[in-house]
Amino acid sequence: MGHIVSGQGVHANPSKVESMIKWPKPNTLKSLRGFLGLTGYYRRFIKGYGAIAGPLTRLLEKKAFKWDSEADQAFEQLKKAISTPPS
Repeated sequence: MGHIVSGQGVHANPSKVESMIKWPKPNTLKSLRGFLGLTGYYRRFIKGYGAIAGPLTRLLEKKAFKWDSEADQAFEQLKKAISTPPS
């Protein structure tokens, strides 16, 4: 189901992490939903997920999809957070 279970605990599947890191900047609502869906599935591995994803989630509101610097920063921060183990 996208997780690796070992003696050291549960971890995100490395191939899924790679997909998130390589995800291109969303230029459509559908692409943004896909990215948030994938990262949301792994939210337990991202400290402060809700706060980081907030600017992106707001873009999902009706007629609100307008990519700006805040969205770009949140997108890059989420990609970095998923590749860094939580502390």
